[in-house]
Amino acid sequence: MLVAVIIGCEIAFWVLIAAGLVARYPLRRPRLGAVLLVCVPLVDLALLAASVLDLRRGATADVTHGLAAAYLGFSVAFGHSMVRWADQRFAHRFAGGPPPVRPPRYGWARARHEWREWAKALLGWAVACGLLGAAILWVNDAERTRELGNWIRNLTIVILIWLVAFPVWETVFPRRPKR
Repeated sequence: MLVAVIIGCEIAFWVLIAAGLVARYPLRRPRLGAVLLVCVPLVDLALLAASVLDLRRGATADVTHGLAAAYLGFSVAFGHSMVRWADQRFAHRFAGGPPPVRPPRYGWARARHEWREWAKALLGWAVACGLLGAAILWVNDAERTRELGNWIRNLTIVILIWLVAFPVWETVFPRRPKR
């Protein structure tokens, strides 16, 4: 059941973004577009409510509960930049806006970009792990919440790999333009 809610929330997330951008640019209704884009976080709240209700009814936490927390965390961390990314492309395509800004490709500018992206990922990790930890404490049953602890461990491994593979790597071995 929770998998269907996660899929529905992901679809709703992108539908609200698309509807907001269509209202803002092709339909020339910027206020309606802004209202639709402001509703995007409501999707996250719906997912959180569904997950909490499922645990409250006595469900044993499984992969879907961890996935819901990870989705929420990374949506909080990357949601704004994903909307900005889509908005730049829509404005360019439908409203004569400037070309979308591309991330730097070389040198210290690229390293700074990778550190900023990792900082957003760290925020997503913190939110997800905070939600997972709160659920573990709230349910107060180690057997029912074992999977949530596994998610905390796995998310920690992922954030550490991301740290080494991108910002640290780009800092130590910055890319240089080809000659």
